Amino acid sequence: MDSMTASALFTDQERFLATSGSRHALVMDAGTEKTAPSPMELVLVSLCGCTGSDVVNILRKKREPFTSLEVRAEAERAPSPPMVFTAIRLTYRVGGPVSRKAMEDAVRLSKEKYCSVSAMLQATAAITAVIEYV
Repeated sequence: MDSMTASALFTDQERFLATSGSRHALVMDAGTEKTAPSPMELVLVSLCGCTGSDVVNILRKKREPFTSLEVRAEAERAPSPPMVFTAIRLTYRVGGPVSRKAMEDAVRLSKEKYCSVSAMLQATAAITAVIEYV
């Protein structure tokens, strides 16, 4: 079993200094000042990074000649606490002469098999994907 650790140290207002077990740190702000990403924004960032990493690895294994990949997320939240995500739309913008089938397969495999962040979020959110070729 692979275990991980994290901590969040209160600094002021509604800001925290978050530290991962790998000793990387970032600031998050749950308040209205928006001086740093909110915890929920970081969840979306994590989803983009997780699925993006999967897609890159799958395309590399298939020897697809992609030149860029950007993953964007737009989310809707429940109107009352705990205000979980209820819908997430992922947009994958891929550059280079990548075959459509390879890209569609990579996105599907990420969602259905590899992305742990997506697997957790699917419990409350309908996750849809759009692929744009640039």
